[in-house]
Amino acid sequence: MQIYLEDYMSELTNIENGKVKLSLKIPAEDYRRALESAYRRTGAHYNIPGFRKGKVPRKVIEAPYGVNVFWDEEFDSLVQSVYSDALAEHNLVPEIQPNIEFTEVSEQDGVSFTAEVVLHPTVKLGQYKGIEAPVIEYNVTDEEVSAEIQKKLNEMATEAAVEDRPVRQGDIVTLDFAGFMGDEQFEGGTAEGYKLKIGSGSFIPGFEEQMVGMNIGDERDINVTFPEDYGNEDLNGKEAVFETTLNYIKESVTPELTDDWVKENLGESMSLNSVDELKAFVKSTMLYDNQASDVYTDLHDKASYADELPQTALDYYRDVLLYRIYTNAQKYGTDMNTLLSSGMMGSIYDSVDAYLADANDSIKSITQQALLMQAVAEKTGFKCDTATMNADFGRYYGTTDPSQYVSAYGENYIKMNVLQSDVMQNLIDNVKYE
Repeated sequence: MQIYLEDYMSELTNIENGKVKLSLKIPAEDYRRALESAYRRTGAHYNIPGFRKGKVPRKVIEAPYGVNVFWDEEFDSLVQSVYSDALAEHNLVPEIQPNIEFTEVSEQDGVSFTAEVVLHPTVKLGQYKGIEAPVIEYNVTDEEVSAEIQKKLNEMATEAAVEDRPVRQGDIVTLDFAGFMGDEQFEGGTAEGYKLKIGSGSFIPGFEEQMVGMNIGDERDINVTFPEDYGNEDLNGKEAVFETTLNYIKESVTPELTDDWVKENLGESMSLNSVDELKAFVKSTMLYDNQASDVYTDLHDKASYADELPQTALDYYRDVLLYRIYTNAQKYGTDMNTLLSSGMMGSIYDSVDAYLADANDSIKSITQQALLMQAVAEKTGFKCDTATMNADFGRYYGTTDPSQYVSAYGENYIKMNVLQSDVMQNLIDNVKYE
């Protein structure tokens, strides 16, 4: 969707220390364009008696479904774009997502809304211009580049059905199971069509290993002992039998790295068309990461922070970490508690709360880093509006299309990360080496 923002209006009002209110207005013409774009994109999905599918007039669709039926994606995108550009216009760096309230939404008068913005607490910067650093020869070997590329290829692996062999380590299977203690089924131990990766460690110790060698359609009793600290008093340390039926087997197929594969998969999204171009990109990214780590450490050591970091910011970055756990759990067809108890996240945790308790220092560090880099952005005049996000996104995220990340984390979060990366690149470029 093309968004026309030239005529949007914004007004800034100070509410209290550390909080401001933006009053924003989207012209009626822009709002009508957004609705019409949504209608053209999704109108064909509606079936209305008496009209051919895809030929239903917009007003006819709005009658039963409501005038707001076409808001969702386009409307949110329009509002977020206006809000983000207003932040850049007034050089504001928010601590967290704003509290938005709509005062007017109509095709005749446009959209009016307010956004209460909580700004980050003051960070006292030390020397940030021309950071002095010892001469370090940053080097990334060909072996390190190849290992990083292989890791990415593994993440892009597809699933292929297997019918001519039994289960082996690394396979993805679908199974039915029912758990028993003696002759009695226990609560929570039954499922149908459950997807499981063999070797993921997401099930009770010993369960996955006993599935190796099963063929499609096989039935097998799997004997396990629940860990003493499983987290359920009725199951802790108890022996159980799972009556198991194997329905499907799939294997993970890792793509072969060729010029054709790079062009087909990365040509449009990253403008990479050969293996050599991909290697060069990965090497430059790894070099950036090494340099950025050293520069940030020096910057952090010279800065000071408020005695207490704002809870809203800490909560925000806590939720970002939790979302990553959630997406990994979805990937492996399990829940967050099971994933954390498997050790797949580096350590074993018996609950989400235990993970968060252990991650408390990390959350604090992430929050400090965001506040520090945003403070430098204010001092140096760096901003990130929608155009900057789209232009610079590919330098740091490995794809030039931010839509998937925006959908998952929100446009403001992505802009904040692009802003921080742009600021860091500027700091790296201006390091004074001794």
